[in-house]
Amino acid sequence: MVTYTIDANERLIRTQCVGQVTLEEVAAHFRDLARDPACPDRLDVLLDLRYVETLPERGQLEAVTVELGRLRAKVRFGLCAVVAERPALFGMLRVFEVLAQDYFTALRVFREFSEAEGWLVSQRQPVK
Repeated sequence: MVTYTIDANERLIRTQCVGQVTLEEVAAHFRDLARDPACPDRLDVLLDLRYVETLPERGQLEAVTVELGRLRAKVRFGLCAVVAERPALFGMLRVFEVLAQDYFTALRVFREFSEAEGWLVSQRQPVK
């Protein structure tokens, strides 16, 4: 199951994936977000994978990056913080971080949800 909320004022999408979720489903989720009329043209995404039971394969990670490339023409992706507490999932998503870096202004993978939120806030502060 994948759920999300859009904060239009903050241009932030909070996404949570629970249970048996493949990375292809995550790619489909991004496609759905691009079609959502409430979706801003620039997305800052907090993707919470703490409760996912399945681990991605490299082929799944590559499939997601291909989808992000296709979506980039429609939605200008901004920051994306991914939370993955389990060591094996964290390791695979570090691979995703490298594969997808061309599609985001910044993309970071965290073990702790609070660290991800803190990073998003700090990165979105105006430069003085």
